[in-house]
Amino acid sequence: MSVKMTPFKHLKAGMLAISIAVSGAFFTAPGNEAQAADTLTFGNMGEPASLDPHFISGVWESRIVGNMFLGLTTEAADGSIIPGAAESWTVSDDGLVYTFTLRDHTWSDGKPVTANDFYYAFQRILAPETASGYSYLLYTIKNAQKVNTGKASPEALGVKVIDDKTLEVSLEGPAPYFVAQLVHYTAYPIPSHKVKELGKEWAKNKGAVSNGAYTLEEWMPNAQIRLIKNPKFYDAENVSINELIFYPQEDRSAVLKRVRAGEVDIQTDFASSDLKWLEKNMPEYIRIAPYLGVYYYPLNTSDEVLKDPRVRKALAMSIDREILTDKVLRTGEVPAYGFVPPGTGTYGQPSEVNWKTLSKDERIAQAQKLMEEAGYSKSNPPTLRLSYNTSENHKKVAIAIAAMWKKALGVKTELYNSEVKVHYASLKTRDFQVARAGWIADYNDPQNFLNLMEARNLSKNYSSFNNEQYNTLMKKAEMEVDMDKRDEYMREAEAIAMAELPNIPLYYYVSKNLVNPRVKGWIDNPADVHHARYLTVD
Repeated sequence: MSVKMTPFKHLKAGMLAISIAVSGAFFTAPGNEAQAADTLTFGNMGEPASLDPHFISGVWESRIVGNMFLGLTTEAADGSIIPGAAESWTVSDDGLVYTFTLRDHTWSDGKPVTANDFYYAFQRILAPETASGYSYLLYTIKNAQKVNTGKASPEALGVKVIDDKTLEVSLEGPAPYFVAQLVHYTAYPIPSHKVKELGKEWAKNKGAVSNGAYTLEEWMPNAQIRLIKNPKFYDAENVSINELIFYPQEDRSAVLKRVRAGEVDIQTDFASSDLKWLEKNMPEYIRIAPYLGVYYYPLNTSDEVLKDPRVRKALAMSIDREILTDKVLRTGEVPAYGFVPPGTGTYGQPSEVNWKTLSKDERIAQAQKLMEEAGYSKSNPPTLRLSYNTSENHKKVAIAIAAMWKKALGVKTELYNSEVKVHYASLKTRDFQVARAGWIADYNDPQNFLNLMEARNLSKNYSSFNNEQYNTLMKKAEMEVDMDKRDEYMREAEAIAMAELPNIPLYYYVSKNLVNPRVKGWIDNPADVHHARYLTVD
């Protein structure tokens, strides 16, 4: 017997988002009244590499395409998972087969959205020749990894079109988080008719046909991206805002000036150094909330210096995370001694490094000893290149850590800054020694964090970590039905990673947005997802 799944509330993110209230007199931004009531503007912190869901990988990109496309499931205003393009679905008793019934809706050009559009999209993103960097996220689907690596034909993929409105998806193993995975852009439908007509150009300017609340009107590289309301959207009558403008500027303080001038309604991150001024002058703009994400430093394990786990451990031990969160950032971030954020799924307490309880002096002494065993000392220190993408906060953290390494270990650190697209391209090609990275949950499950260190994850395993026991445990967790056993497999895997330290966890994120009080309907949530279809502006 199949279990009928309809709109539900039990898949809300596991961590309750609580806004941090700040006091002070309300400051009215000059020119605030100038913004049109039907337009919403974003300081989006990055130029997208693409608007094709199969060729993006960043939050700054998903913020745009998330307003353009509708997956089988989607997020509600509070971040909970609700039906999207699928109005309902059933799950087989063994949890391996999902059958989705699509709602009646069309692409923005009026052509009906069918099950074949989803089938086409799954086939396309997993095709080896597509070389999509995020395709691994769909390895939950039966034979997806084999298809993606060229070991099976496309027809072997566990996705079947029953009819225009019915799509059947078979999984490798029971995955209770599967419907949450489907909100991710890797599972968005693609308009096959437009791809066949325009090729890779389909996702540029007015050729970007979409099935969500908004469609692309204009893309001016490095200047702005403008979306307009999609009149064909199935729920268009409840979409209030007619136009969205995303500015890619990465300089947080410069974007703040535009917020103050009333040019930008929502700033999706701000520099910690601006917080005191904001608390005094613009307290009603500040939205700080818990966030399922980890800020970390990948270490290139193929590098001559960093291939030695003793060096990696020494570097990790000599970083004072409390100074980073309490003195450098000062916006509520939590020191991280494990990789999976607390409160993720049913995971409970993560596996943390075994030296967490040591005093600062004991950590430094052990770190110095490890470096000596590896052949280094303060008189003979290694030189490391630390890369980060443009951001005042990333720079401050890098400077602080470089100073800690210098003082404790004598390590010489060369700082290297680049724009976000260039930075992540270097991580993907492993053209770095130490680098800044961050991971925000695609779905609320520890597997989404720990698979960043699986050997098979070629695009996101920046450190090139390859531990056979770790890989085995993660595979066992993927196939395990019992949730307690599954979590335990992943805790064992995390313990291995925290001993080997291919990635140094630094702190767990909070989301930091500035939201003009004229914007209504904003609900803080751990996923930090705020689709414009739920918002209104005065």
